[in-house]
Amino acid sequence: MLLPMAETLKSDTAAPSGMDRRRFLTWVMASPTLMIAARLGFDLPPAAAEAPVTDAEMPLSLYLALQTDGRVVATLPRTEMGQGITTAVAMLVAEELDLALGSVDVRSADADPRWLIQLTGLSTTMRYLAGPLRAAAADARARLITAAAHRWRVLAPTLTTANGEVRAPDGRRVGYGELSEEAARVLLPEVLPLPKPASRYTVVGQPTGRIDARDIVTGKARYALDLDVPGAMPAVVARPPTLRGEVRSFDASTARSMPGVLGVVPLPSGVAVVAETFGQAFAARDALRIVWTPGPASALSDADIRARLVAAIGPRPLPPLLTTRTLEARFDFPYLAHAPMETQSCVARVQGSHAEIWSGAQDPKFAQREVARALGWALTPQNVTVHPVRAGGGFGRRFFPEAALEAALVSRAVGRPVKLMWSRNDDMRHAHYRPASHHRILAHLGLGGSIMGWNHRAAIPTVEFPHGFGDVVTAMVGEVLPDVTSAVFFTLTQHVPYRFGFVTQQLSEVPIPIPTASFRSVFTSQVGVANEVFVDQLARELQVDPVAFRRSRLTSSRLKAVLEKVVSEGRWGRSLPPGVAQGVAVLEEWDSAIAHLVEVDVTGTAPRVLRVVIAADVGLPINPKGIEAQLQGAAVDAMSTTLSAGLHIDAGAVREGSFADYRWLRMKHVPSEIQVHLVRSDDRVGGVGELGYPSAAAALANAIARASGTMPTRFPILDEGV
Repeated sequence: MLLPMAETLKSDTAAPSGMDRRRFLTWVMASPTLMIAARLGFDLPPAAAEAPVTDAEMPLSLYLALQTDGRVVATLPRTEMGQGITTAVAMLVAEELDLALGSVDVRSADADPRWLIQLTGLSTTMRYLAGPLRAAAADARARLITAAAHRWRVLAPTLTTANGEVRAPDGRRVGYGELSEEAARVLLPEVLPLPKPASRYTVVGQPTGRIDARDIVTGKARYALDLDVPGAMPAVVARPPTLRGEVRSFDASTARSMPGVLGVVPLPSGVAVVAETFGQAFAARDALRIVWTPGPASALSDADIRARLVAAIGPRPLPPLLTTRTLEARFDFPYLAHAPMETQSCVARVQGSHAEIWSGAQDPKFAQREVARALGWALTPQNVTVHPVRAGGGFGRRFFPEAALEAALVSRAVGRPVKLMWSRNDDMRHAHYRPASHHRILAHLGLGGSIMGWNHRAAIPTVEFPHGFGDVVTAMVGEVLPDVTSAVFFTLTQHVPYRFGFVTQQLSEVPIPIPTASFRSVFTSQVGVANEVFVDQLARELQVDPVAFRRSRLTSSRLKAVLEKVVSEGRWGRSLPPGVAQGVAVLEEWDSAIAHLVEVDVTGTAPRVLRVVIAADVGLPINPKGIEAQLQGAAVDAMSTTLSAGLHIDAGAVREGSFADYRWLRMKHVPSEIQVHLVRSDDRVGGVGELGYPSAAAALANAIARASGTMPTRFPILDEGV
């Protein structure tokens, strides 16, 4: 059962110039115009790529469709959530097909069992799809050249492509659109369908603005609640005061008589109100009289939760032989809300035995199965059509489709489509959260400052993975054995990149009935942060500069390179005023490596970040501008949760309800200078979306420790507590 999980975490590390047709399969799909499908392939012979097939005959990773007007549509089973994948995908297609970037459209695919993986997360989108995408575009280019060669009766290798055209040495040109039908009939390309070497790239690797930027800033971009589904009416839900509380009884007589109210529907999660406007729906929701049954965590508050976590750490293990002393540190991290800018929302239309869902789901196939189950159609999930739409942030929160379940149930009950919206308070107080955690780290020292061993024990409530890693097998395991899935993910992703003797990292899962979810970088957002903060403390104990200490102990050349870059660009070691200091931290994860240098001033009433310098090795940087934006955003997230943003649990209820008390950094708190430098060691495609959070948080904590003389051990640092 564990093998598919490990396979799911593997990435695309093949260089463009060394594509293996047994790894990236491409084939022509039955269509009047050229349509090329691609997938990761380990089991089918190369001959499978030569014969046209229908799109139902093989599982897909993506496909490209060439239209008669010369435009190319790339359809891929991933969701745009602001991370910029549509731009990166368009750049790869434009590069391989020698097209203008504006000639490429990128669309998300509906939930469908033909798609191998539809999960958007774990920094997998570009790692998994860059190889198949380049292979598909290169195959399309080869077939277009072959079609032109047949038309002109010339040798295919004499032809070239540029600006959406095939060109002959004698000056003849033909546009891709004009060749689209002929290219679809090419059985065997007469030039090798190999992607370009990276040395020939002219689009990929160039800083590029997002292709959807104008739509976003002008309001043309469509999110779930922007969709014009005929007859869809606003809906909101009254929710319990405690997490996972239930309705004992309710009186809706007043609400039903209010203007515009179209229906009141009891749900497992609360009571829904449908009205002609959202204002009317909210007013009627507030008029409901509901008696609630407390949720399963109603006896728990912060102190109780911390006590359970501390108790789960257990006794110290025996130190390695020749240990002369042991250093210990304890760290506490809070529950965190994902707090995406767009709250949970969904449009649903249920008619008879069929349902349609429009939602910014991070795993549409999981959403499809869950909606089908909620409607009593568990054996026929194909009766539910899920249309993924652009989402305003996800970070792991949108793996859970509660809004879709509610919308589907409400739509069926009222007999019309609904637009269901969660308020900001709903989103903060009834979500799935990054779990709280308690950590004990032990460093065993020997003679002469040698490090004999490192032990990190983390007590963390089980992280829920009912969606698995995007496939049915791991989803089943994640639902039936959630603690096993969580433990396996911990083991596969957590490592210490230093020569520290005998290194062990252990997870103690604590059963606490508060909903959890993966958060940006999952376990590393706590384990990796604590490790890097304690590395600095260890350097202080040994009276060694923390940068020099890392240089001497790092096992990864990529980490050494990014560390050297931030040290150089940040001018590490220069004289600074009293109360001002720098901190560094490193991380290697998702086939990428990163280092942060943060400069902080602690002379005021609260620490103030002055400057952030980031160096990252993500292999082939498809869009450096998009990578810069991702890493800057992750740094702001890390600064926020390190300094001021965290959740409190009061008798099973989440205290924070909006950005007024969930204290994310405002623009005035963000440093004007966040430098991003890309260090490239090879042409693999590494992950970016989750990479930038942990080492940014740790570098900030290390800077505060050096400036104040006290190592932070409880986060957020400015937490005022009870």
